[in-house]
Amino acid sequence: MILSMLLGYVASGLMVGTQAVPSPVNSHASGHEPAGHEWQKPGPFDSRAPCPGLNSLANHGWLPRHGKNITYDDIKYAAYHGYNYTEDVYEIFYILATQVFTNISTTGNASTFNLEDLARHNTIEQDGSLSRNDIYFGDNLHFSAPVWEPVAEDLGLKGYAANDSYVTIETAAKAYLARQEAAQAANPAFTVSFTQRNGTRGTTALYLATLWDYGAKAAPKAWVDTFFTEERIPYLEGYTTPKHKNTDFIHELFVAIEELVGFD
Repeated sequence: MILSMLLGYVASGLMVGTQAVPSPVNSHASGHEPAGHEWQKPGPFDSRAPCPGLNSLANHGWLPRHGKNITYDDIKYAAYHGYNYTEDVYEIFYILATQVFTNISTTGNASTFNLEDLARHNTIEQDGSLSRNDIYFGDNLHFSAPVWEPVAEDLGLKGYAANDSYVTIETAAKAYLARQEAAQAANPAFTVSFTQRNGTRGTTALYLATLWDYGAKAAPKAWVDTFFTEERIPYLEGYTTPKHKNTDFIHELFVAIEELVGFD
């Protein structure tokens, strides 16, 4: 997952939006994909990022399905309509991608980028992704089943009972920590700064906030699995776009994760 530096800023509280206390809005009944935003597998010439969240938005057409020449307006539209985030969540991400790390974009226009441009290592993309391999092993862009399987096991996504169908903050924090330890042990070139560590924790906060069931105070396991492995927004599994903004909630989850895994 990417957005590491972005979420180091957002989740640590340097950028937050406004949010009312959310109420339960998600049901787990089989749902329907929004008309015109049905999931489609990306084609051979489409561009995708090392991030299931952005790729899901593109696969559903909230971002341009080709994933190329992404603009600020594209990001703002997709973040709001796909996940109901206020624009400040992805605004700093856009700034990082187009203004801070100016060597990322390959579009020829510094104000746009292709999704695959975000795989440039140690800019926005970092070691220790939950679903991608480290650049040391060659491919940090595409989903890696060998990386994901232990994470999925730690999240309890395999063969769970009906009364154990949610990923809690505690479970997500433990899975994050286990992945960081495994990546560091396997990769002799593993690097992570303080800001990057904040960012990788922030990505865990982001996927939880995106898929959160406010009634259960956890993320449904079926939604998490679908989101990562299919890069699909789990509408068919009952996901509905939350009625409340999730910006501040990312910060709350980030703080909870830090308290669980430590501050070093």
